[in-house]
Amino acid sequence: MKRCKKCGLEKPLSEFYRMPEMRDGHRNDCKACHNAAKAERYRADPGPARARARQWRIDNPERYAATQADFRASGRKAIADRKSHLKRNYGITIEQYDAMLAEQGGGCGICQRSPRTDIALHVDHDHATGAIRGILCFRCNNALGDFDDDPMMLRRALFYVEQRAADELDDLARRRARALIGRRAG
Repeated sequence: MKRCKKCGLEKPLSEFYRMPEMRDGHRNDCKACHNAAKAERYRADPGPARARARQWRIDNPERYAATQADFRASGRKAIADRKSHLKRNYGITIEQYDAMLAEQGGGCGICQRSPRTDIALHVDHDHATGAIRGILCFRCNNALGDFDDDPMMLRRALFYVEQRAADELDDLARRRARALIGRRAG
């Protein structure tokens, strides 16, 4: 048993990091206190820790490559990449993304297609404000982007498509009417 110099609690030696220079071979602060102080130093100034990690990668290229290969092989890299992408670009977690997707019925917010197995649905956001609007498939997300997220352009596109569809229906109705009249006359 040993008393931590920081928290004052008496703990077993297994709760202290080893340090050969000390009389009993362990640090004076417990692992919890040591890690809390380390985290606080990192939050205050991450530069030295990042520099140490960068230097270690330079000094140990084989070990670094092996660690990265294990990380990729485990499948955790893809999850970590997706997690950091969502947090960095949109400020959301994977859980928040999944909740938004479930709220939309599990598919694209516009066409309702389910996500493909090889590509996730995209987070749609207002480029001016950064506000998240929903989850869209690649095609619908690109379509909105092609229309510059302009509601008026989208309305004009809708009118155009509906007008052309109405013209086609009118034309089809006229042809069928002529065909019916032609049969009766003949």
